[in-house]
Amino acid sequence: MTELSPPPPSAHAVYGAPSAELDLDLADARQVSPFVPGADALDELATGSLDRLTLLAPPGSIERRAVLAHGLRVLRPGGTLLALAPKDKGGARLADELTALGAPPAESYRRRHRICVLERPPGALPLEAAIAEGAPRFLAELGLFSQPGVFSWDRIDPGSALLLQHLPALAGDGADLGSGLGVLTRALIAMPAVASVRGVELDRRAVACARRNVTDPRAGFDWADACRLELSGLDFVVSNPPFHAEGIESRSLGQDFIRAARRALRKGGRFWLVANRHLPYEATLSDAFRSVNTVADSGGYKVLEAIA
Repeated sequence: MTELSPPPPSAHAVYGAPSAELDLDLADARQVSPFVPGADALDELATGSLDRLTLLAPPGSIERRAVLAHGLRVLRPGGTLLALAPKDKGGARLADELTALGAPPAESYRRRHRICVLERPPGALPLEAAIAEGAPRFLAELGLFSQPGVFSWDRIDPGSALLLQHLPALAGDGADLGSGLGVLTRALIAMPAVASVRGVELDRRAVACARRNVTDPRAGFDWADACRLELSGLDFVVSNPPFHAEGIESRSLGQDFIRAARRALRKGGRFWLVANRHLPYEATLSDAFRSVNTVADSGGYKVLEAIA
């Protein structure tokens, strides 16, 4: 009697990081979030390649519609989409947006989240416009490649702008922690005495744009967690660190960036940081560095220099 092979495992993927309190079944799911280094990319998955997709919808409307459209694109007909979001961060619009994409869902509410479940209808769906609107593009007014959903995707962040106003001419090898679209890296690599700059960024989409924005071979970008990547012996580090984790203010995140910067620097190396004025980073800087100086305080932001 011929032994039958077991059926292949369900092709299940998860986008984002749904709250554990929702108790969703993600045991067999592959990651396709842009904030998980090494994960697959939702927008690069083959059409009709998934049986199931669990999707924490992002709060930005352009990004959210594009992610929902890609989610429907990668599902096979009859495949299951579970899309959810906090009510006040796009959840209230999920059902209408999925209906506009040709896939009306059943909707429920649990633990402050709207949860939409549907089976992907057969045939073509009107997905192209939402996908195109959320795709990477060149912004001539900024001179940058960018994409909706990336931090400060359509403007220069005012904190970065203030830091650029006060950065001195640096020299040697350095890093840009939380490098985003590469705005700071581009300015650093233009300094005559800078030998190299390593940009480190958690958002895959930002890294892809930064590599197009900064093509000088002395600059490179890592899709990685800046707080975990091992760097050492650098002459300088700059950073405009994030201070939100999953939409909630996290002061410890910026503090972890400060400690990562200190580990990356040689003795005497310089760390330049910009942060919102209210964030209490001075104590962490003083614990990690020999000296700390407030260089600027303007428009709700502060620029600090620390010497290792």
